[in-house]
Amino acid sequence: MANTKQAKKRVRQAEKNRQHNASYRSMLRTYIKRVVTAIDAGKATEADTQYQVAVPIIDRMATRGFIHKNKAARHKSRLLAKIRKLTAAESPTA
Repeated sequence: MANTKQAKKRVRQAEKNRQHNASYRSMLRTYIKRVVTAIDAGKATEADTQYQVAVPIIDRMATRGFIHKNKAARHKSRLLAKIRKLTAAESPTA
C-alpha cells in the first residue's frame, strides 16, 4: 500500500487512467466487431459502411498512442481484405 502522499496520488491517477484507457479500448473493439459482424453476415455494403466509420476511430487510437500504428494498419488491412473478398464473391465478373 502507498505510504507517502505522492504515492497515494499516483495510485489514484493510475486507476483513473486505467479506466479511461479501458473505455477507449472497449470502444475500439466495438467498432471493429461491427465490421466483422457485417462481414460474417455476408452484407458487403453494410460492412463497407461500418469500415468507413471504424477507420477514423482506429487511426485516432493509434495517434493517441492507445495502440501501435502498425497494429492499426494491420486491423485496417485485414478488415478491408475481408470486405473486398466478400464483395468479389457477391458480384463475380464474367
